[in-house]
Amino acid sequence: MIQIPLQIIDLEDDGFHPLVEVVVFGKPHTVVLDTGASRTAFDKSILLEANNEATFKDSGKLSTGLGTNAMVSSTLILHDLHIGTLHIPDFEVAVLDLSSINHAYSQLNLPTILGVLGGDVLMKYKAVIDYGKSTLILNSSI
Repeated sequence: MIQIPLQIIDLEDDGFHPLVEVVVFGKPHTVVLDTGASRTAFDKSILLEANNEATFKDSGKLSTGLGTNAMVSSTLILHDLHIGTLHIPDFEVAVLDLSSINHAYSQLNLPTILGVLGGDVLMKYKAVIDYGKSTLILNSSI
C-alpha cells in the first residue's frame, strides 16, 4: 500500500477539491483527484510545455464534463507517470484544453493544475481516499 498526501483546498464555500502531486516527464505537477471523472485527463498546453516532443493521437471522441458540454480530445501514452512512489508505465491519458479551469483556479489564487486523476487509476489501484488524514492510499500490488 502506498500512502500519498493530499492537499484539500476550499473553493470558497463551493466545496472542496483534493489535490495530489504527480510526476510527468520528470517534473512535478498538481492534479485534482476526481472520483467523478471516468478517465484521467491532462491539459495539452501544460504537457507541451513539459515536453514539446509529446505526440498526441486524435481520439475521434468528444469529452464531456469539466465545465463544458463537449470538447475534442486527444490521447497520449505516458511512459513514465509517478504518483507518490507508484510508477505507472505506458499509461494512456485523455488530453484536453483545460485552460478555462486553470483560469478559474488562478482567480481563486489556487495552483495551476495539470488535470484530473480519474476513475481509471482509482479503480485499478483500489484507491482509498481518507479526507480526515488528507491521504490517498493506492494498492501497488495489482
